Amino acid sequence: MGEASTGGAERCYVGGRWVAAASGATREVVCAVTEEPFAAVADGGAADVDAAVAAAAGAFEAWAATPPLKRAAHVAALGTRLTERMDEIGALVAREVGTPIGAATLIQVGLPAWVAATTAEVAAAYPFAETVGSSLVLREPAGVAACLTPWNYPLHQAMCKVAAALVAGCTVVLKPSEVAPLSALALARAAEAVGLPAGVLNVVTGGPAAGEALVAHPGVDVVSFTGSTPVGRRVAGVAAGALKRLSLELSGKSAAVVLDDADLGEAVASVVRQAMLNGGQTCIAWTRLLVPRALHDEAADRAAEVASALVVGDPRDPATEVGPLATAAQRDRVRARIVAGEAEGARRVCGGTAPPPGLDRGFYVAPTVFAGVDNRTHLAREEIFGPVLAVIPHDGDDHAAAVANDSPYGLHGAVFSGDRARAEAVARRLRTGRVDIGNAAFNPYAPFGGFKQSGTGRELGRFGIDAFVELKSVQRP
Repeated sequence: MGEASTGGAERCYVGGRWVAAASGATREVVCAVTEEPFAAVADGGAADVDAAVAAAAGAFEAWAATPPLKRAAHVAALGTRLTERMDEIGALVAREVGTPIGAATLIQVGLPAWVAATTAEVAAAYPFAETVGSSLVLREPAGVAACLTPWNYPLHQAMCKVAAALVAGCTVVLKPSEVAPLSALALARAAEAVGLPAGVLNVVTGGPAAGEALVAHPGVDVVSFTGSTPVGRRVAGVAAGALKRLSLELSGKSAAVVLDDADLGEAVASVVRQAMLNGGQTCIAWTRLLVPRALHDEAADRAAEVASALVVGDPRDPATEVGPLATAAQRDRVRARIVAGEAEGARRVCGGTAPPPGLDRGFYVAPTVFAGVDNRTHLAREEIFGPVLAVIPHDGDDHAAAVANDSPYGLHGAVFSGDRARAEAVARRLRTGRVDIGNAAFNPYAPFGGFKQSGTGRELGRFGIDAFVELKSVQRP
C-alpha cells in the first residue's frame, strides 16, 4: 500500500503528516472485479476536516506569497511524479473503478499528469497583475479551497482542481470519493516526494459526512465540487450559507448529432466507443445518438454491431475494452434503467440486464443500445452513468439542434458532418459547455464545464485558475 500504509489502512495526509482518522475508523475499498475489499483507508470525519482546514489555513500566507512561477514549478513536478508511477496508479484505478488497464494508465493517470503540466505552463502568462486604465487589477488567491471529487475519474478530477488552486496560490483540502480514494492518496505521496510545503495540500478520506463538514467549514473560502446534479444541489445549499465561492461540474446527458452528409459508419462507431468509455461512467459521454430519421434503422443496427463487438472483461486484461462498473449499487441502478427503458417503449437492439457471458462475478453491465427512443422519456433525459446508448431520430439540422437542447443538462456534445462549416453552425446552436466537431482531440487549455443543470464555473487552462482567485482593484492617482 505504499509509504502511507499503517495498521493495514491508508491514512489521511494532513499538514505534511500521515495520520489516522480521529475516530480510529477505517473504510474498505472494494474491487470492481472480485466484489471483495482489497484495501482500506481512514474513515475521516468532522474532526479530521477541522485539522486539515487548520493546516491549510496555517500554510496559506506563505504559499500565497510564493512567486507564481515557483508555485507552478511545484505543480509541474507533481505531474512528472505521477508519470513516473503511471503503471502503479493505473492498476489501482482499474481495480477501484473498473477502467480497462490501457485507459486506466493513459487517461486516468496520463491525462492528469498532462493537466498538471499545462496548468503550470499557463501560469507563466496568467494576468496575476495587470493595468486597467489608472488602476492596478490584482488576481489574488481566494484562500483555503475545498476540492470534492467523484469516483469515475478520481485522479483526473482531483488534478483539474488541485493544479489550478495551487497555481492560484490557494491551499487545498481534497476529499475524494469513498469509492475510489487511493489515487488521491497517491497524489498526496507525490506532493510529499516533490517537496510541496506542509499544509499546502491535505487529503481527507471518508464518506459523505466528511464532505459535508468540509463544504460547511467556516475556514473554507472556495468550494469546487464534481459529481451528480442532486448532490451538487446539496453542496450549493450548504456553501450558500456562508456565501462561499463555488464551482460545480455536474451531470450530463450529451447528444452526438449526426447530419445527413456524415460518414454514418464512422460517426456511429465513434459515438458508441465514446459512450462506452469507462463503462459509460463518464459525465461527458455521448449517451444520445441523434441521426437522420431515414438513416435511423441503419444507424441502430450499426451501433448494435459495434457495441456487441466490444470486449467486456477483467479490466486488468489488456484486451478488455469495457470493464465492470465501480459499485454494486451503480450496476443495479443501470440495470433498472434498462428495464425502465423497455417499459417506456424503446426497442433494445443489444445488451440488457443479464451479465455478459462468463462474468457472473463483478459489477458488469453489457453494452446496451436502444433504438427508436423518444427524447421525452427518462431513458433520454436522465443520466444513467453506465454503458447505455439511446438512438433518437431527427428531421434535419434545426430539429436536431432542438432535440439536443431539449435536456435539463448541457455539458458536452458532438456534431458529425462532411462539411466543417455546417457542423460548426450546428455546434454554435447547442446549449452546452463543450462541443466536439467529429473526433476532435481533447484540449486541456480550453475551458470545461456546463450549462443549465450541468453546473457553474469552468475548469482547465487559465479558466480553471479563475475559479480560485479574487479580483482586487488598486486605484492609483
